Amino acid sequence: MAEDTRPGPPLLGSERESLRGYLEFHRATLAMKCEGLSDEELRRRSMPPSALSLLGLVRHMAEVERTWFRKVIAGEDVPLVWSPEGDYQVAYDATTATRAETFAAWEAEVEHARRIEREAESLDVTGYQVRWGKEVSLRLVMLHLIHEYARHNGHADFLREGIDGSVGA
Repeated sequence: MAEDTRPGPPLLGSERESLRGYLEFHRATLAMKCEGLSDEELRRRSMPPSALSLLGLVRHMAEVERTWFRKVIAGEDVPLVWSPEGDYQVAYDATTATRAETFAAWEAEVEHARRIEREAESLDVTGYQVRWGKEVSLRLVMLHLIHEYARHNGHADFLREGIDGSVGA
């Protein structure tokens, strides 16, 4: 992997700056785990019968960003990126995916999320989470995304090590 250029979260930031910083750190971590790999390597599955791959994780996180920021907080009526039927598992199947299309979709969703977060008046802004049947705050959404990225970045660590032996960070 290349030199670590991930942005570090602020050590003395406000709540919002800290949440934003940790979210950016985890986004950059997932991208870093994919650096320097071919499409074939990025599609390599962890172990049968799992469909888990680095590209599958990036595709999944595009769906997560889209759902929590665009659908929940912004109230947009948009389908999932890879499943108009709303099946979150479809994103994990990266069998025919490419780095170019996967990262273009993920980066677009991250940009939407950043815009939505920046434009929100406060972390107390709420949106309706259909699956939970409840209102949730932007604060919860940002914490949930940090949790999702942290968990899946652990998966990405193992996947990357299995591909080329790279570990750490």
